[in-house]
Amino acid sequence: MPNITLSLDADLIRRGRDYAQTHGTSLNALIRKLLDEHTKPADTQIGSLITSLESTNGRSGGKRIHRAELQRNARK
Repeated sequence: MPNITLSLDADLIRRGRDYAQTHGTSLNALIRKLLDEHTKPADTQIGSLITSLESTNGRSGGKRIHRAELQRNARK
């Protein structure tokens, strides 16, 4: 896997590391996940949402999913 260098504010790095540690991951894995989630084609995002709902028997864990949200994701 290639390496890259990013320039980030020290406070952002600290907050990122704190968040990653709280969620049991690394800052590197967190950045990789965020980039992957935000750069996927829309059909993949909707597919992931459907897969997620199917794996929870249609329960969203209290998160409301609105038609407008699906339409926004479809346009991305």
